[in-house]
Formats: sequence, C-alpha cells, structure tokens
Amino acid sequence: MAVLKDALAQGQDCLVYDDNPATLAIAVEAGGRPGALDDVAKLDALVVSPGVPLDHPVPHPVIEAARRHGIRLTSDIDLFAERLDGRRVIGITGTNGKSTTTALVHHLLVAAGRDAVLGGNIGKPVLDLDLGNPQRVFVLELSSYQLDLATEIATEIAVLLNITPDHLDRHGSFDAYVAAKRRLFTLQPASGSAVIGVDDAPSRAIADELEAQGRRVVRISAASELEQGVYARGTELIDATGETSETVADLAGIQSLEGRHNRQNAAAAWAVLRALGIADGASGFATFQSLPHRMATVASTSRVRFVDDSKATNPEAAIPSLSSFADIFWIAGGKPKPGGFSALLPHLQAVRGAWLIGEASGEIAATLPAGLPVAHSETLERAVPAAFAAARQSSAEAPVVLLAPACASFDQFADYEARGDAFTALARDLAARELAA
Repeated sequence: MAVLKDALAQGQDCLVYDDNPATLAIAVEAGGRPGALDDVAKLDALVVSPGVPLDHPVPHPVIEAARRHGIRLTSDIDLFAERLDGRRVIGITGTNGKSTTTALVHHLLVAAGRDAVLGGNIGKPVLDLDLGNPQRVFVLELSSYQLDLATEIATEIAVLLNITPDHLDRHGSFDAYVAAKRRLFTLQPASGSAVIGVDDAPSRAIADELEAQGRRVVRISAASELEQGVYARGTELIDATGETSETVADLAGIQSLEGRHNRQNAAAAWAVLRALGIADGASGFATFQSLPHRMATVASTSRVRFVDDSKATNPEAAIPSLSSFADIFWIAGGKPKPGGFSALLPHLQAVRGAWLIGEASGEIAATLPAGLPVAHSETLERAVPAAFAAARQSSAEAPVVLLAPACASFDQFADYEARGDAFTALARDLAARELAA
C-alpha cells in the first residue's frame, strides 16, 4: 500500500495484484487498477511484497510471468534506495534481535542529538519516510524476505546479529536462508563497515570471509571477550575497537536490556555508533524502552512479574528470555515450526513449570525433561491465571510468568502481536485484582 500511494502520487499507472480479494479491493479503492496475469507483459516493473514466494516451494504465478516476459522485479527497499542521493543508511538483519537493535541504534542516535529515522521491517515502510536533509541517517531493519528481493540498497553500515534456522518454508534450506542474510554485505560498498555477531558459526564464517576480502569488520560478542571488537563482560559493555579496551556502559539494572541477547544487541548498537564516529552516545542506553512483545515487562504484583516475549516465534528466539530470569513459570506453544524443540533443553534450568497452549503442546511436552511440571492449558485464558497462581504460591524470591511461545501464533491468533496483547490484558487484570485484594 505504501508503494501504491507513492506511485500514484508520482502520476504512475498502477496495476495491483493480491491473492486475498478483500486486500485487493482495498488497493483498488486506493486508486490501483486490478491486474491479471495477462497484463504482466505490459509492465515497466513488478514491485514485489516481501511475503510473495520467489522460488520456494514454487514461484508465485505473477513472479513466473514476470520472469517469462523479462519484467524487472523490484521492491520498496530498492525504490527507496534509488532516491537516497548519498544519505547514510544503516541496515540491520539477523534471525533474532534485529527489531530491538534497530530501535536501540535509532534511540542512541537521537539521544546523541543526531537526525535519525527508523523504518523498514519495523515502524514505517521505507517509502513513507521523509528523506529530510542530506545529513539524515536512516536506520533500517531488513528481513531475509526483503534481502531476497534487494538489488540496490547500499548500506554504509551493515549489521548481522546472528543466524539460526528460521523461515525454511520460504527459503527452502538453511544455506539459502544464510545466503539471503549474506546479501546485505554483497550489496554494501567496499568502503562500508560490517558489524557482525560472532557467537554462531554461520555469522562467524561470514565475518571471516569479509575480512579475507579486506573489508572492514567489527566483531561483536555477548559470549566471549574479543581482542578486537565490542563485547559484553557480564553486564559491562567493552569497546576494544581501538588500541586499548574501555568500558563504555554498564547495563546492570536496565530492565529493557536484560539478558545476554540484549547485551549482544547493545554491543551491536555501540559498534554502529563507533563506526559513525560517535563517541558520546552511551548515556542513551539507560533511557531505552523495550519494544512491545520482546521480553517486555507488562505487569507486576508485589512479587510476581509478567513478561511478554510473544515475538519468540521459534525455539532459538525463546532461549534468551528463558536464560534471563532465576525462576520462570513458562507459557509456551502455538503453531510449531520445523525442527522440533530440542534446542530448548539446555536452557530450562530456571523453568519451574510449563503451561502449554495450541497445536504444539503435545510435541513440546514430549520434548521436555521428565520431572518438569507440565500443564496442557491449551489457551492463554487458562494458562496465564494457572501460571500466576503457581508463581504466587512458590517460594521463589522474584518469580516471572513468562510468555515465550517458541512457536508461531497462527493457530489461535492473527499474529504474535495479537497473542502478546491477549497475554498483556490477562496479566494486567490479574495484577490489578491482586493489588486490590
């Protein structure tokens, strides 16, 4: 819709396609003309939404028709790139943490008095962003779907946080998924800076490859100390990009940056600031607010805290929050993704019980270790009060009722936001009743 609005404003004739008749009707009402496969040969370009299958499991019929007729495939990201006129772009990708890191980089830049704008796969679509003055910096979250389509976006700073298996139904294989993430650096000019998390093997291999090519790489880690790069030592953030190492921030007590994964996000954000030549932005960490549904505290009683991590839509994404608290009363489940749940097993030491919902409840229960209390709650409406009751009755000093589903939401909710909103409403109701009693 952002592409359509932008194109119509330029006086272009737009044909619109969508598999959903209701969505197509909205686009037609906005000024597009309904298109058919026979019209593809007449197009100057086909602007593809990131969700449209390009190759796997099979190309969408409109994609096939465009390729057959030699029609240029493009995207909103590339249309935006064509009009940047030298403005600085920071592109951020990764399986997990990219939204938080994108928001954190933007927050630190604004806190340091820079003109920065947030967009892409978070916030506004890029064609809704105001280009502003030539000094404006654009901080863009870029998904593997968007990078699959990209041919023009050239980032001054490209950030890769991590790579673990995800979206294999779209990409067909893990290698293809890695290749999509790798495109961010293929499109980057040789003069750019690459900020890469090296706590997983695929990302580390990309860092090694770029360094071998003579590219400028800043390594980041939340798991180990680095001779060169930015890393976390406990809650301290260490900048080792210069001749000597220095502690630039202590993240202790910053609730929005709890957990090792957030220390990696903070390391990446600081590495971006250093690559931009900014050395005065560390004070912004203390004022950063959690993004919705990403390990966000949504309610509390005198003892129990409710944490919404609904964005954890696969097992790897759930690991950070499962590793961030001492006593967890865990709500998990939904529509499972391929690969099972065994990746969670080394990270359940703090889990005192599991309340399972949705299609995956049986599969998760069969994976969990013997002796861990499990309840098949099936719905959030049952799971949240039951987990809260157990947390309140426990002897834990600071129990956390954690929604970290490790699954997609589509069996019971429209999306992870709707699931998180439902959890938040239930949590706040329970907390209000407890405080009123």
